[in-house]
Amino acid sequence: QVQLVESGGGSVQSGGSLRLSCAASGYTYSSYCMGWFRQAPGKEREEVATIDDDGRTRYADSVKGRFTISQVNANTTMYLRMNSLKPEDTAMYYCSIGRFCQHLALFGYRGQGTQVIVSS
Repeated sequence: QVQLVESGGGSVQSGGSLRLSCAASGYTYSSYCMGWFRQAPGKEREEVATIDDDGRTRYADSVKGRFTISQVNANTTMYLRMNSLKPEDTAMYYCSIGRFCQHLALFGYRGQGTQVIVSS
């Protein structure tokens, strides 16, 4: 059974930083993509960043240059370093894992999320 547990969310002022963590277990495929999604109240879920088993990363335009995705120990631990946070970054952040990055949003496993609140 695949389990994902996010942590590291919280409340910060605009311009501040946070680091989100995701601990994954039970994923047995050798190929994988891990990623972060977010959803703000009244808005659609948005892909924030992904990283695959070759270390290739992809970012949403809205976070490029401010967020950094990284992984440790292959498909078990992932981080999202968020700098220069803006109020529009406020959302519930979820981590996800699946076989392919292009299918992550639809078919990936997902955790319960961690809340990020950025005040102006």
